[in-house]
Amino acid sequence: MAVNRTPFIAGNWKMNLDHLQAIALVQKLAFALAEAKHDPADAEVAVFPPFTDLRSVQTLVDADRLPIAYGGQDVSSHDSGAYTGEISGAFLAKLGARYVIIGHSERRTLHAESDELVNAKVLAAQKHGIVPVLCVGETAEDLEAHGASAVPVAQLRRALEGVDPAKEIVVAYEPVWAIGSGQAATPEQAQQVGAALRAVLAEVLGPDVAASTRILYGGSVKSSNIASFLREPDVDGALVGGASLDVDEFSAIVRFKKHVGA
Repeated sequence: MAVNRTPFIAGNWKMNLDHLQAIALVQKLAFALAEAKHDPADAEVAVFPPFTDLRSVQTLVDADRLPIAYGGQDVSSHDSGAYTGEISGAFLAKLGARYVIIGHSERRTLHAESDELVNAKVLAAQKHGIVPVLCVGETAEDLEAHGASAVPVAQLRRALEGVDPAKEIVVAYEPVWAIGSGQAATPEQAQQVGAALRAVLAEVLGPDVAASTRILYGGSVKSSNIASFLREPDVDGALVGGASLDVDEFSAIVRFKKHVGA
């Protein structure tokens, strides 16, 4: 029997928008969702601004009670100390961040983040009551050598070491070769990997956790292709990059309705 998992649409702004631009975008997004009579039960919406924008986004969301969650784009594996440029999970928690992206392909590639460091960051986020959005995915070379599932499965298995199964986690499958390319994976590919990732979750954290955990697809997601991905039983939402900076496009992505049958 299928489990009804509330779809999750997450907008990763990456290194875009100052705090004033962030306020304007969130205001426009809230207006667009209200105008469309968006029901949060149909899809949870979250934005991931740069760290310098988080306080402004928090103030706006709290003041107007907007149905938009927010989170950080990364977190340190350390709580405090001599770690210049790092952001503690305690800091994010104080700002009311519900989520944090961990292990994004750009962090793994540009900052040489290892699976061990990704695991440490997942544990740090859970320690501070923040839900990790754990990213896994393969490069074009990985795909050629090992197929679509092998690398994401291995990354997930390592990242889950020591994870508390009682605490929520979100998994995001992002084929690196699709990010920013304009060419998304096929829905069938996303489903294949999603099913493999859910099997790992069942093995490591138990079948109940696997059944309730949301698995997102990320990689050139658009309003024109979101429905095709969300038809797949093991795809529960999307991690959206560039399209999340366009209010019309992002709100159109949000306004799908995923119907889950028994």
